[in-house]
Amino acid sequence: MERAESAVLIDTDRVRVTAWTFAPGQATGMHRHEFDYVVVPVSGGTFTVTAADGTTQLSQHAGQAYARQAGIEHDVANSGQQDAMFVEVELKT
Repeated sequence: MERAESAVLIDTDRVRVTAWTFAPGQATGMHRHEFDYVVVPVSGGTFTVTAADGTTQLSQHAGQAYARQAGIEHDVANSGQQDAMFVEVELKT
C-alpha cells in the first residue's frame, strides 16, 4: 500500500505537530505511538484504522478532535474516495 504524506510542522522538546495527507488508498503503515496525542481532522473522511489485534474503526469528521494515549499501535488508511488530511499533535511531556 502506498504511504501517506507527512510533514512535521513543529518539533520542540514538549510537542510535535505533524500534518498527514492521504490520497485514496494511502496509509501510514503500522506504527506505535510513543507519546499521548491529539488528532484534529481537517477535511474529515473515511479511514480504516487497523489495530495490532486486527480490530478496525472508521471515519473522522472535520474539526472533531480526539485524544489517545501513548502505546497505541495501528495502521491508518484512507478508505474513502477523496483526499483527506488531519493534524496530529504529540505531547512529549
